[in-house]
This record gives sequence, structure tokens and C-alpha cells, in this order.
Amino acid sequence: MALTGSDADATQQSVPQQPGPGGRATRRARLGWAVLSAAVGGVALAAAFPPAGIWPLAAAGPALLVVALWRRSLRGSFLVGLVFGVAFFVPLLSWLLNVAWYAWAALAVIEALIFGLLAVGQRLLLRLRAWPLAVAGWWVAVEALRGASPYAFPWGSLAMSQAGAPTAGWAAVGGQSLLTFLVALAGAALAWLLIAPAPGRFVRRRVVPLLATAVAAGLATAGALLPVDQPTAAPEVTIAAVQGDVPHARTLANQLRATMVTANHAAATEGLAAQVRSGARAAPALVVWPENSTDLDPSLYPSVYATIDQAVSAIDRPVLVGSVLQNPLRNAGQLWLPGRGPVEVYVKRQLVPFGEFIPLRGLLDKFTSLPSLQPVNFTPGHKAVVFHVGKVRLGDVICYEVGFDNLVSSEVDAGANLLAVQSNDADFELDGQTGESAQQLAMARIRAVESDRAVVYVSTTGESAIIAPNGAVMTRSGLWRRAVLEARVPLRSQLTLADRAGSWPETAIIALTLAALAWAAAGAVSTARRSKTTTG
Repeated sequence: MALTGSDADATQQSVPQQPGPGGRATRRARLGWAVLSAAVGGVALAAAFPPAGIWPLAAAGPALLVVALWRRSLRGSFLVGLVFGVAFFVPLLSWLLNVAWYAWAALAVIEALIFGLLAVGQRLLLRLRAWPLAVAGWWVAVEALRGASPYAFPWGSLAMSQAGAPTAGWAAVGGQSLLTFLVALAGAALAWLLIAPAPGRFVRRRVVPLLATAVAAGLATAGALLPVDQPTAAPEVTIAAVQGDVPHARTLANQLRATMVTANHAAATEGLAAQVRSGARAAPALVVWPENSTDLDPSLYPSVYATIDQAVSAIDRPVLVGSVLQNPLRNAGQLWLPGRGPVEVYVKRQLVPFGEFIPLRGLLDKFTSLPSLQPVNFTPGHKAVVFHVGKVRLGDVICYEVGFDNLVSSEVDAGANLLAVQSNDADFELDGQTGESAQQLAMARIRAVESDRAVVYVSTTGESAIIAPNGAVMTRSGLWRRAVLEARVPLRSQLTLADRAGSWPETAIIALTLAALAWAAAGAVSTARRSKTTTG
């Protein structure tokens, strides 16, 4: 078998290094190849996500990162991780260019720096004999850290690249963390095959890694065979999603633009009502409007209230309206009933850094105008809200929140038998980039599988969709157009294994990975001391 784990490091460190220029040139060449491997791996991983959506590359990216980190110094490991992070996050987040080039650059660089620092930990884990398992756990731990930091940004989870892939079924067994672990394990096994030396002991050096790769890949793709979406007796209802569209003009006054957006959604809903009356379409049990379908608080603007109320009366069904509410400033989903107006509200809990609140506002205000982008911080909500509409128990999350396990699962735990994701992608698509909307839709599809619930994903500009409990898209809209989607969906109430397990799979994987990292670090320190004693 190839030298792996502490044996490989000990052998490498016990051999005296030639300090001559030839030795330095060789080391630089090897580092150059490692950096190139990292760059290719980062780009490959980005291509696993929409809009490219080549899901097998989600394993190829981690594999190339291992190859790049193999036998690197800790300093070299940071450089390799940084390059991988830049090559991954720059294309993945390219849709931020619509907001500002510096927002795109800043977020990509910050995420890459974090990734570079954490890559040192993966390098240490490569000292262990069971390093493929440790590497898979490392990916879970890194994603958990990125999603739990004070300015959390969970974008780029390996699991979220797997919508529509045969691996997706594992999300219903152990959630996003288990799916990430299995995809990363397949990548780590592939890396083992790539780095195994060819000469001598062919069976142990090549056949064993090849079998490990086949088993890991087979296990991951076996998600398609899992009985996680068994049809059960459940009521079905017709649900409608309204994508009203948003004016493209950037120069419109904010109030005029907001009024037009609300009018667009009201007009589309009234059009649906006319089709229902004529018998051309089924009457929905519930209508869902997207995030920011009104940016003007209806309670403060009588004309906006009247516009929404008229649309709700026309369709004569409950309507979930994405609203910006004042006093305090909140991003919310309001349930409107015919003849009664808004009766219940869900307030977004996970706010977007630099989008809905400015971190360290007092400090930043002293040397930058950045806080002026959001003069007043939004106030977050603090609880799950399930809207009761006849047989429907609707759990709502808003835009960015779909990336957070605990927020989606809390709605299911509160009794939701249908999920809604209200989104506003207009700011990220003005110049034609489609990545943000496509990536969020992929996240919503994984959430559907994870909870075995139908999901209504509705955006102001698209691409909106109604998603079946198995993650399949039942109907979808295009981009930058007015659309009304309808589908008949099941109202599932049973809990998946992932729902029952909650955060335990993630917690267990992270705990074992941290223990492995501590063991590897202790081994590295011990090896360094022995080497110093030998050469001293």
C-alpha cells in the first residue's frame, strides 16, 4: 500500500533535505503543480453548481484539493487552500456583480481566506491512516462553521449541488450534512486512487484504492434507491405561485418601483381569478407571492393596502404576501384573507449581512460610506410560524434562509405539511446572470427531499417553481416575465429520518473530525520533536 498517514510524513521528514538551488527549484515546481491542481479543483467544484450544474464535479473538486495538499508544508497548504477558495467562490458568486463588483470581490476573497486557513486542518488530517473518512468529515465541519459564524454564509455546500442527482435521497436520511459527507468521501477516495504510487505491490497500491473509490461512489449514488419518498395517504390541494416581475429600469424612483411591483403581482392574481371563474384553471387553496412583492408597508400606504386587498378579494383565497414592514423594519410574509386583510405574519429570522443589516456599523461608519447602503438595520424574527389554511399547514422561509438547516427543519417540526420559499432575485439578475436564482432553486429542491414536503419556491423575477416532495420540479417559470404557476401537491405530515435526527448527524461527524484533527496535530508535533532531536 502507498505510504499514507503518519508513516508518509515521518518518512518525508526523516530524509535530509538538500538545501541547494536544485532542491529549491524542485520544491517550487511541486508547489506550482499543487497550486494548479487547486485552481482546477476550485473551478470544477463551482461547475457542479448551477447554472452549469454538472453534479459529479462535486466529488472531483475535493479530490483535487487532496491531491494539491498531499505532502505540502503548512504554509504551502494555506496557499493551496486560498487558491482553491478563490477559484471556487469567484465563479460561484459571480451574480453579485449585479450589486457591485467590490461586493463580489470582497465576499469571494473573505470566503477564500477562511477556506485557506481551514485547509491547513485538512493537511493535518492527511497524516491519518483513515484520512479519506477524516477529509469527508472536514467538509462537513467547514460547512457548519461557515453557516454558523456571526456573519453566516452557507452558500456552496456540497449537498446543494446535488439537486436532481442520484445522491440526493441521502438528504432524507441524515440531512444536508450526511449528503455532503458522502459526496466528499467519494472525492477523497478518488484522491487516494490518484496519489497511490504505481510501482510495486500493485494489488495493494492500486486495486484497494480503486475498490474504495467504487464503493464510495456507489454508496453516494445509492441515494436513488433509498425508499425515502414512499407514497402515503395524504390530502392533496392545488397551490398557486405568482411571479409578477419587476421593472428592469435601475433609475426608477424607489417608491414608484415598489408600487409597480405590487401592482404587477395584483394584476397577475386578478388574471388568475378571471381564469378560475371561466373554468380555465382550478381554484387554488392558497396563493403565494414572493419576497418584496410589496416594499411599502400596507398599513402605512392606503393605496398599497387597497391594491393587495382587491387582488385577494378577486381570487377569494388566502394569499401569502412578501412585505417590508415598518416600526420596526422587518422582512416578512403576511397571510391575507379575503375581506379581513393581513391576519398573521412570519418575520425573517436570518438576515443578510450588508444586505439587511450592517455588521459593526459604528466602526465602519468612521471610515467608509458602506453603512449608507442600509441606513436602518432590519429587525429579525425569532420563531417559526405555520400558517393554517384549511388542510394546509404552511411553513415559510424567506430567500437566504433556505440555506440554513435549522430554519427549514423548525417549520417542519412546528407542523408544516407544505413549505414556501419566498425570494427576490431581481437585484442579482439585472445584467443577465442567472446563478443566484438557479442556486437557490437547487437548495429548495434539496429541502423538499430532506423533509419529504412539497415546496413552493416563488421569486419576483424567477425562476419560480413548485417542487414535489422527491425534489422533482413539477412546474417552473422563465426569468424576467410575469407567470402564474399551479400544481396539485400532497400535504405530507410524516417525519423523515433526517427530521427525526435533527442536528445529531452533523454533530457526530464534527465531533469525530475534531477528535481526529487533535490526534493528527499531536502526531505532527511528536514527529517534529523527534526530527529535531535526530538532527540536533
